[in-house]
Amino acid sequence: MSKGSSILAALVTLGGIGVGDAVAVAGGGARGAALPVDEGAVHAAQSAGGVVAQETIDIDTTQAGRPFPHFWEQVFGSGRAVLSLRESYRDDLRAMKRDIGLEYVRFHGIFDDENGVYSEDREGRPVYNWSYVDQIYDGLLANHVRPFVELSFMPSALASSQVPHAFWYKPLPAPPRDYGKWGGLIENFARHLVERYGIDEVAQWYFEVWNEPNIEFWTGVPKQETYFRLYRTTAEALKRVNPRLRVGGPATAQAAWIGPFIAWCAREKAPLDFISSHIYANDTAEDVFGTHERIGRRDMVARAVKKVHDEVKSSGMPELPIHWTEYNASYKNEQDVTDSAFMGPWLANNIRECDGMAATMSYWTFSDVFEEQGVVKTPFYGGFGLIAAGGIPKASFNAFRMLHELGDRRLPVRSESALATRREDGSLAIAVWNYSDPDETGAAREIVLKLDGVRDGAAARIERLDAEHGSALGVWKSMGSPAYPTREQLVRLGEAGKLPQAEAVEVRGSSLRLKLQDKALALIQVKP
Repeated sequence: MSKGSSILAALVTLGGIGVGDAVAVAGGGARGAALPVDEGAVHAAQSAGGVVAQETIDIDTTQAGRPFPHFWEQVFGSGRAVLSLRESYRDDLRAMKRDIGLEYVRFHGIFDDENGVYSEDREGRPVYNWSYVDQIYDGLLANHVRPFVELSFMPSALASSQVPHAFWYKPLPAPPRDYGKWGGLIENFARHLVERYGIDEVAQWYFEVWNEPNIEFWTGVPKQETYFRLYRTTAEALKRVNPRLRVGGPATAQAAWIGPFIAWCAREKAPLDFISSHIYANDTAEDVFGTHERIGRRDMVARAVKKVHDEVKSSGMPELPIHWTEYNASYKNEQDVTDSAFMGPWLANNIRECDGMAATMSYWTFSDVFEEQGVVKTPFYGGFGLIAAGGIPKASFNAFRMLHELGDRRLPVRSESALATRREDGSLAIAVWNYSDPDETGAAREIVLKLDGVRDGAAARIERLDAEHGSALGVWKSMGSPAYPTREQLVRLGEAGKLPQAEAVEVRGSSLRLKLQDKALALIQVKP
């Protein structure tokens, strides 16, 4: 059997493009980010549906590969601390644990007044109240999730200014009026946690000092100098409780301050167990790199991750773990980004590019139980969450669910549109995608997988995610975009948000062919 006929024997159709649209198979390798390129492997051919991009991807499944920890699914952000007391929040948390396996959650505002943590008596002596703190953390732990503790914001009784941040719930971004009392709050907070949960448990948590002090979330003047003082006070208070408690920062926006912060901690001997920062795909090169280059949404996060990785490796503390405690494809509310199937290819490509450069990356956020701009007014408004109001799974939830199935060893692939992995049981899990930016209408893509080392007739299963499969956004729009869906509509939307049943196929001639819609993600699982 010829190469072309053997591949056609295993033709697989994805994204609603029919078998009749098949085009000739191209030979050779495919474009890779850091590997030699065979330009003949990527080309366009005319078909009934227009221009179809085509790529052949060679995967040598006999290679050992390298470790591939799932750094993208261990930590997730969420709405502020008090929201975790809601049943809708906990329902979404349980769905995340069940289907994606999250281990940590990070949220703002554990010290906000609505949690009643800090006040003072008539003589100005601190009064601590851990009632809501206990309920918040008990709720996480009961669902087998640990907190990635963000130590923020300032209690009003301790704040040097009562001018709030612009968020709907009005947190206070001011420095403490008394750093000694702030240190006392931190020490008593940590001591209470250790007494309640035990040091062996709390030593597995992370304590991050503040949130984005380089922008409007911190009003100390000058920003960096006053934040460094806050950091030292906080870190030393934690270590007084127990040196096993892990503390880090600077929790900056736009990948800022990393070099100066590490140098300051080393010089001042301030405790530092990890580095944290934030990046969003629509941040600008001016803000992140101080340049005027144009960096697209596809690559901005990875470029920033590499910047920080290189800064840490060239510092006096090169082994510090790096935790990206916020990232997403947008920091704005953009329906065609975070609510849409675009997130499948974007997330998969981001994993491909960032692998090996971070300990964890915390997607902001897992749920639209979230009120920074106010109470949610409609299920699909470009919210950050993976699960929309009403418990509706978005395409992004399904993308994480699919990518959760990737193995723990990564195989080399010469492509910018694929991740190939092997699981412990020897089976293969391969993600392929068709990326285009949200404001573009991309061509369909035909991908030929050449699976060297896979036996003829091996069983394979294919899941797909695109605008018509595993995305509820289109169904919601077809309903007239109801702001308050009825119970019956919520049931329909929940069903539309589910991934369709996997397609069962067989590998023939060591090859599979897939056709993907624009902005589609597919997961191929092959038994050994």
